Amino acid sequence: MFGPEGDILRHLPSAFPPHGADIPGRPARESNFMNAPLTPSAQDSLPASTRQAQVVQALQAHLPAHALIWHAEDTVPYECDGLTAYRQRPLVVALPETEAQVQAVLKACHAIGVPVVARGAGTGLSGGAMPHALGVTLSLAKFNRILKIDPVSRTAIVQCGVRNLAISEAAAPFNLYYAPDPSSQIACTIGGNVAENSGGVHCLKYGLTLHNVLRVRGFTAEGDPIEFGGEALDAPGLDLLALVIGSEGMLAVTTEVTVKLVPKPQLARCIMASFDDVRKAGDAVAAVIAAGIIPAGLEMMDKPMTAAVEDFVHAGYDLDAAAILLCESDGTLEEVEEEIGRMTEVLRGCGATAITCSSSEDERLKFWSGRKNAFPASGRISPDYMCLDSTIPRKRLADILLAIQQMEIKYQLRCCNVFHAGDGNLHPLVLFDANDPDQLHRCELFGADILETSVAMGGTISGEHGVGIEKLNSMCVQFTAAENEQMFGVKRAFDPAGSLNPGKLIPTLQRCAEYGKQVFRAGQPQPFADLPRF
Repeated sequence: MFGPEGDILRHLPSAFPPHGADIPGRPARESNFMNAPLTPSAQDSLPASTRQAQVVQALQAHLPAHALIWHAEDTVPYECDGLTAYRQRPLVVALPETEAQVQAVLKACHAIGVPVVARGAGTGLSGGAMPHALGVTLSLAKFNRILKIDPVSRTAIVQCGVRNLAISEAAAPFNLYYAPDPSSQIACTIGGNVAENSGGVHCLKYGLTLHNVLRVRGFTAEGDPIEFGGEALDAPGLDLLALVIGSEGMLAVTTEVTVKLVPKPQLARCIMASFDDVRKAGDAVAAVIAAGIIPAGLEMMDKPMTAAVEDFVHAGYDLDAAAILLCESDGTLEEVEEEIGRMTEVLRGCGATAITCSSSEDERLKFWSGRKNAFPASGRISPDYMCLDSTIPRKRLADILLAIQQMEIKYQLRCCNVFHAGDGNLHPLVLFDANDPDQLHRCELFGADILETSVAMGGTISGEHGVGIEKLNSMCVQFTAAENEQMFGVKRAFDPAGSLNPGKLIPTLQRCAEYGKQVFRAGQPQPFADLPRF
């Protein structure tokens, strides 16, 4: 956290420290963690206090007094999201209550060249909602109304600040629910889910946010209304819905979302299977899918994670197992019985040492309570943790677990692992103490090693948490300079000034050069191949 307002770094175009610079009030860091905006504004050279006064004056014309905060002690709650290792107080926080106010804020900020970072509930884990030091944080928390539930079309129209779980609660009287269920569903908002393309434990069968959203409404960086998708099966023009979902607030500000609702299954049962070897557990995941079974949920936890969770929620997990799988089936009574039987047979054939199937709804929820509480359980055994989010081919689950075990030795830090195993989405939680600069540094190296090992195994650096600031360096390993530039081109098409959530998601060429790991595709000439590389 920065000290007095006059101490804010303000002489760089990005308002963030250069490579190798330290941040006041925080441990020394080896490298900066943010990119510069795409088109730095000359206004950024103004003293922070002058800039702040200018922004406040511009927004006071459009917002009531209670919807605008800028005093240091009031903006502290907005200095980070769920990635608490990195913090930055915003210059100003705007809390609009109507779409007209959102539009006015965006127009005003665009007119004076001020960056805008949209924020939902702040539960994100990649720093996507981290403020810009000389920008406005646009909090959409007050957009929390469910506008319409249509049981006939099985859709719901909701404002962006509606909690994920609240949609299912509102649809419950119609025997419907919203399928994507991230672990933070009690708090996270649908707008944030759209920004990150969130999934959850049941996304294997029911899909990610992308597969459960029909329409997104909002505003461009200039404050112009924009709509993606539609309530019909198709929409006129280019289909850009898949582009905006997962764009991390870089292309538009979402204010309203139309989601699909699905019928509640007649029955759901969950298998808890224990394995004495992580390779057997990983192979079992691939074997279930290879058998033509698509479970409603297929999750994996290693021994350190089950120990942490069991001590927290007492879900009845096998503490002697090297890994456990949670395999759920839902549907009609006949469908569930048949699928449970098939999965049990596959799991036994893969070497499961114990198999327990839920005999009641309470027991099923008890099994899942452990998985849903994996993150808070980890918070009980460590001052801090960093949750990674890479994705790998299912057949490499055991390989990545074994690689992570070696990394624990290399970086001298513990790691608990919980996976959306069915689709290969990893959530390793690296345990550390953020008050120890050396531990923080080793944690960052550990995390980057996991991400880049995932890429080497044929995977990606993110599944559902987004890139934000956390994974910027690893984007250089995943994508070539040309591919990153194509993404910048999309960004410029929607936001020519680069004012929406600048410095996130896409690394600059300079950043990749400093990181020293820019990937080149086969057959692509390496620039300046004659120069020595160290």
